[in-house]
Amino acid sequence: MPEEQRYGPSTRYRVNVPLRWSDMDAYGHVNNVQFLRLLEDARVIGFDEWFGQDRSVLSEGILVARHEIEYLAPLQFRVPPIVVEMWATRIGGAGFDLAYEVRERAGEGSAQSAVPTGGDTLYARAETTLVLYDFATSTPRRMDPTLRSRLEAHAGEPVPFRWRRR
Repeated sequence: MPEEQRYGPSTRYRVNVPLRWSDMDAYGHVNNVQFLRLLEDARVIGFDEWFGQDRSVLSEGILVARHEIEYLAPLQFRVPPIVVEMWATRIGGAGFDLAYEVRERAGEGSAQSAVPTGGDTLYARAETTLVLYDFATSTPRRMDPTLRSRLEAHAGEPVPFRWRRR
């Protein structure tokens, strides 16, 4: 298998993430920096389901190396949660990229499930680069085959950022 591989279309992991009153800014919408927290919440829930009892991806060390967010519509505070769809886009030797779409889903009550994409309002697209890290040696660590196969089960297309479509 190549050191790094990109993948085609997939069914995305989907999780509902609640908003907090403190997520709002003075303009009455969810503050742009709070989107990072929403993505982190989705990632924590997703990793728990993706990796289950094998928490080594977290306990052995992982760092966020990069975030990129494209804001597409203002997100107003409300009690019902927003939906974050998440999938892996690049899987390398010591790290991987996670893609996200933050969206509204009218009329769906399931807390989390793997479903095809689609929805009413797309608020943001984002991507996070995560690096597997050995804190004892302060160096990146190699990805083991089990982690790679679990990520490949959630692999999909690159994030369709506007700058990529120019």
